[in-house]
Amino acid sequence: MTGVAGPDADARRPGPPAAGASSPKRYDLLVFDFDGVLADSFPFFLRVHDDLAREHGFRAIAAGEVEAMRALPTREIVARSGLPLWKLPVVARAFTTAMRAAGDVPMFAGIADVLPALARGATLALVTSNTRANVRQVLGPTLLSLFAHVDCGASMFGKATRLRRLLKATATPPANAIYLGDQVADGDAAREAGIDFGAVDWGYAAPAALAACAPVERFADVADLRRLVAR
Repeated sequence: MTGVAGPDADARRPGPPAAGASSPKRYDLLVFDFDGVLADSFPFFLRVHDDLAREHGFRAIAAGEVEAMRALPTREIVARSGLPLWKLPVVARAFTTAMRAAGDVPMFAGIADVLPALARGATLALVTSNTRANVRQVLGPTLLSLFAHVDCGASMFGKATRLRRLLKATATPPANAIYLGDQVADGDAAREAGIDFGAVDWGYAAPAALAACAPVERFADVADLRRLVAR
């Protein structure tokens, strides 16, 4: 489970020019979040959200509230839902189980073309709250094989620990890594781990909310990711 709100069709239109477009920096390690960055899972999340809310006793989000919630920090979204933090892992497991059973969550358009290009210029890794089974189901075995490291099952607010562990496992200096995410919690995790944050504008959080994280890089659309290895 990646959050309680996400983009509608209008919100997926290209946003402002990427903040880091002119930067000469190049990264050795590109670390991706999954939901909202690679997997277009928000429509599915909306389909199951009310059922999860009823089952686990938190507040459903009305359609008219979605855009306002997208503008909030991740912790405030969770607080407003009335879901206790101790229940997050339980609800996350219910979400990923339902996603596995549905089997109809797609990749974002262009991901299948962009990932091989990125893998030719840097090491790819994945740190996600979702399961490896769901990652494989969405990406397929060929694209999944492009990732040198896949760390699944992270808690929504526990990704910093996973990122630090990944840096150690790959012997990568923090300055040479970037975490590509779509929520304020991803930006917080990157900052705690001491690595740069790259915000994508097509995910769960509104671009304005991600701007508050002061991302080093901003990506308006999937094709824009190519500049990470084109410098």
